[in-house]
Parts: sequence; structure tokens; C-alpha cells
Amino acid sequence: MADLEAVLADVSYLMAMEKSKCTPAARASKKLILPDPSVRSVMYKYLEKENELEFHKIFNQVIGYNLFKDFCENDSEEPIQQFKFYEQIKQFEKTECYEERKKMAREIYDNFIMEEMLSHTYDYSKDAVISVQKYLLKNEVPTNLFEPYIEEIFSYLKGKPFKKFLESDKFTRFCQWKNLELNIQLTMNDFSVHRIIGRGGFGEVYGCRKADTGKMYAMKCLDKKRIKMKQGEMLALNERSMLQVVSTGNDCPFIVCMTYAFHTPDKLCFILDLMNGGDLHYHLSQHGVFNEDEMKFYAAEVILGLEHMHKRYIVYRDLKPANILLDENGHIRISDLGLACDFSRKKPHASVGTHGYMAPEVLSKGTAYDSCADWFSFGCMLYKLLKGHSPFRQHKTKDKHEIDKMTLTMNVELPDTFSPELKDLLDLLLQRDVDKRLGCMGNGPEEVKSHPFFSGIDWHQVYMHKYTPPLIPPRGEVNAADAFDIGSFDEEDTKGIKLTESDQELYKNFNLTISERWQQEVIETVYETINQETDKIEQKKKAKQKQHFDADEKESDCILHGYIKKYGGSFASLWQTKYAKLYPNRLELHSESGNNKPELIFMDQIEDISSDFVPYKGEQCIQIRVNDGSRDGRILLTNPDEIGLKEWAYSLRSAHKVSQELLGSMAKKAGKIYGSERDGNKSMYILGGNSMQKNANGAN
Repeated sequence: MADLEAVLADVSYLMAMEKSKCTPAARASKKLILPDPSVRSVMYKYLEKENELEFHKIFNQVIGYNLFKDFCENDSEEPIQQFKFYEQIKQFEKTECYEERKKMAREIYDNFIMEEMLSHTYDYSKDAVISVQKYLLKNEVPTNLFEPYIEEIFSYLKGKPFKKFLESDKFTRFCQWKNLELNIQLTMNDFSVHRIIGRGGFGEVYGCRKADTGKMYAMKCLDKKRIKMKQGEMLALNERSMLQVVSTGNDCPFIVCMTYAFHTPDKLCFILDLMNGGDLHYHLSQHGVFNEDEMKFYAAEVILGLEHMHKRYIVYRDLKPANILLDENGHIRISDLGLACDFSRKKPHASVGTHGYMAPEVLSKGTAYDSCADWFSFGCMLYKLLKGHSPFRQHKTKDKHEIDKMTLTMNVELPDTFSPELKDLLDLLLQRDVDKRLGCMGNGPEEVKSHPFFSGIDWHQVYMHKYTPPLIPPRGEVNAADAFDIGSFDEEDTKGIKLTESDQELYKNFNLTISERWQQEVIETVYETINQETDKIEQKKKAKQKQHFDADEKESDCILHGYIKKYGGSFASLWQTKYAKLYPNRLELHSESGNNKPELIFMDQIEDISSDFVPYKGEQCIQIRVNDGSRDGRILLTNPDEIGLKEWAYSLRSAHKVSQELLGSMAKKAGKIYGSERDGNKSMYILGGNSMQKNANGAN
């Protein structure tokens, strides 16, 4: 029976892998739904406040770039050649074939530079064209040939085209996608979890498929009770921080990066790149040891992974074959950053890692160290790939103290079968004296990359995955130990452990979505489909005249508008969806149909707006206290959109504060006219109420 269950687990996992490669409609089991276009009002204010409305901030986001491109190509009143010019330059820079690059360079020069010069529409500087002509005359086409034009193109695009973009429907769509991203609240229900593929000290790793895009990931689940039992809270939080650092910004194709982190009442979950090719330790047991050329391939890719970490001041501390995972094509990624550490402010001194791979300075208690420790571990790992064991486990001892003693004292004797270049490389990497170790003499990874053993390696080609892997994992196989061999934890171990409120408080900021990785996931999967479906829905609404509200309210003094929920109804017990419009003197609450007169709440009727959100009926609410003689004194507003709720709260408080200050100022002036402060206040209330009522009726 156990064998049958293992087979079924494998089949389920492999079928999910295949489904993830299908069309978006077949791939996703849960629909992404973009918010109503009116969210633009809220998002514009939010993005403006966060300084995210700048050209480069939007252009450098993959969804922002695609929508700006769409605007330039399809919506702009005038053709924007500069964007096409930019795309051609980027394509030129990625072209690896020199002859192909020469051909492209000539086409770009003729179509975007010479043509404009001849038609007297050339807007670029003379320095830019002189720079390009200088290289072309020498028949040279370096990848940065057109670099002088990039800033000039940006200078144009961020002017009138970008301003027009911010007024367009394409920017509204950007606001819809961005709002969706910022409101992501993941749970286990957002994933279909398949076969267990690994296990660590605090939990298991599973293959899973994200329901709304169909993308396959690895889900690393850490058990909170097990973490508490082993006092590993800081380690778990540190892993999340390290994963965030390596996964943000320029992506690294040689590190298992994170896209999401979220937690449940009993689990911490990391959603990571899925590597379904097994690890190097597994393949060593299946394939046997590697020869020098094969090892060189893995070494080169690992070097670039370490370089990515070290540039971010992270020392990995656990480099070994079991942590080097293969993708389906045989390329590697460094995994498991549970022991990684930031050394930018303070160097670590803890003795952590795997015995047989830890550097001497890591083993020496109280000794501070940095990324140099990883190069010693790198040497140990290369030795293992070649010989099948660590250089300090030559006698196959499992005694940790004996292994550590050999690491601290033994000079490694390298076999004569190793080439002179390999011997020199390993000898320099396994130096106990940090100052003499390769990678630690002032030039970091460049020292290792320039060693004679790696002569002839084109590091750009390595980065682009252009070298052929020595081992391609078998297709249609799980490439991991049997599910029952991996097993799961015994729940009896943590039976007496109870999680308190203070335990849960530790993880209150654990949830995270890496923006660029989420956007890339969407672009690769359901972006086009969701846009098309949303366009159809919005066109139907317009056709039925259900969109009663001006999307921008440009010609009015409207501060904010959009959908919000108000607690009330015929029995004062329902959440009703309203279309709200906030003006300096009033809040209008329109029914969804737009047929009835709006409910008006004037600023001079408001006594107080809660400074914090008030929980009510399972919702976080804005509480408004009013005094107009006809209400129960309390109005509750909420919004499932967290960004929107915060913006409404902020704007309501600001409008109310300004209104109070204005009325107070006018009351003092009126008091002088009427002869007393009291009469002035009374007159001002009447004046304010009547004039506001008139304004409200006029605005509709």
C-alpha cells in the first residue's frame, strides 16, 4: 500500500508539472480578478505619496513597461519612435552573434538616426551620433554602441509621452494590477500542494502549483512549534530576510529565490523557485563522481551564485552538494539560505554549517569572519564532486570532532590524477590562512574567475546558460528520494508545545510578496488573458451605462472617489456597497445603481473620525461620529482593499481637519460682525450648512 501511495504521489506531482506548461485557461484553477477602474483615484494618491509615480519607477516594472509600451504603440495621438528605438537598442545589446550585431547596428543607424537627420527631425545630441559613427567607421559594434542614446531617449519619454500615459486608460490598468499586487494575502488555499521533495530541521519542502496562474513552485513549510522547541525563531526570520535580499532587484539565475512568504497559525511558508532536477548529492549517488570538465561547469555557475550573495554582503555558510539543486535542463541553483548571514554591519562569529565544509575561522570559537569562509567551503565542495567525499573525511569518519580537528590542522594531499591547474586552485581555496586564500586577497570572486583552471571560460556565456550541462536529469521522473524515504516529522515530538500570542506576534511582519517576481509570474502566465477578459467586462458596463461616475473628476474639487462599504441597510445590519465621492466640504455616498439621490455627510456634522481602524463584524472600519439629530451617531465604512481603506481614512481625516480649521477661522471673523463669539459660531453653522447643501445639490 505504501508503494502504491508513493507512486500516486509521483504521478500527481508529474501531472501538475505538465499542466503548468499548458495554456493560461487550462493552467489556472482560480481566476485573478482586477479591481474596478475607479481604484485609479485611490492608487494615484497612494503612488504619489510613495514617490512611485516617477517615470523610471513605473518603466522599470515589467507590468508598467508593458502598459507604457502598449500606450506608445496603440494609444498615443502621435507615433512615438523613441520607444521603438529603445527596444531595438535593447535587442541589439542582447544579440550575441557578432555578425548579426553588425547587421542590426547598421539597420538601427539607418532607420533611427540617419533617417531623422535627413528629414531634419533629429532631436539627439551631436556627441551621440559622433560616438556611434566613430565605431561604425572602424567596423566595430560593441554591445554598448548605442548607450549615449539611452538617456536621451529616456529624457524624451519621461516628458510629454509619460504625462499623457498618466492620463490614459493604460495607466488605469496599471493601477488595477498594482492594487491587486499590494493586496495579496496568501493562504494555503491559493496553492495545490503535491509531493514532498525534501525535509530540513524545521519542516518539509513540497512541490506545489499556484492556483491563479498555474506556476509551479517549491513550498518550504516550517513548523512553528518545532521552531519554538528548538528556539529557532531568529533563524527562521533571518532566512526570510536573506531570501528577500537575494530575490529583490536583479534576479540571479544561480540562487533558489523567493517570490512569496506567508504564514498560517502553525506554519511559516516560503514559496521558492522549483528545481525539479534533484541535488548534486543525489546525482553523485546515482551518477558517480564527476571529471574535471564536468566539475568545472558546476563550479562556474556556483561562483556566480556566490558572487551575487557576496555583493549583497551575505555569507552563505552552508555550501555543499546537497544544497546545489538542478533544474530540468541541468543548470544549478544554490538553495537553502537558512544559515546565510548579513555581515555588512557586524561580522558573524558563530560556528554553523556542515562538518567537513566549514572553514577554519568558522570552527574557531569567537573568531569573526565574512564571505571568505564560503571560498573554503567551495574548495571542499569541488573536492567532493571529484572524489565523492570531503577532503576532511578521507577515512570516512563520521566523528564530527575528528573532522573538525582535521579541518583545523591537516594539509590536504591532492591526488596526482588532478591536473596542475586544478591542484593549484584547490590548494589556494583550502588555505587555512584567510589572507592567502583565493577569493580573499582583495578582489573577491574575480580572483577565482581569473584562475588558470577557468581559462577560456566566457563568464557572460555562463550567466546566460549557454554552456551545455554535463548531466541532464531524466525527464518524466521526480529526481528525488522516494516520498516515504523522505518521510515527515513525528507530531508527537511537539505535542506539548503550545503557541502563545507573543509567539505569533514574532511573525506579524512575515508576509511578503517580491514585486518584480510576482509581476514576471503574471506576465509569463495569465497577463494577456486577464487583460482581455477585463476589457470585455468593462466595455459591457459602459454599454449598459452602469458607469455613472467620471473616472477622473478632473473638472471638480473631488479629493477621492471609488467604491466603499457602509454598514447599514433597512435593518441596519448589512454591508452596503456605495460609490463614495469625497469633497472638501462633504462626503457623498451613491448607491451602486446611481439612480437615487446620494446620502450626504457634511464636514461640519462630523464630530470625530477614528484615528485607528475599529474592528466591527470581522472588518477593519473607519468610524465617523456625526451629530445631525437624525442618526445614531456612528457611521462605519470599510473596504476589502487595504490600500484603499488607508487612503480613505487619511483623506477623510485631512478633509475634516482642513474643514474645521476653515470654519473656525470664518467663525472668528463672523463673531466680530455679530458682536459675540457664540453668535458667530451659530451663524457660521447655519451659513456653512446651507451653502454646503446648495453646493452638494449643484454638484450633482
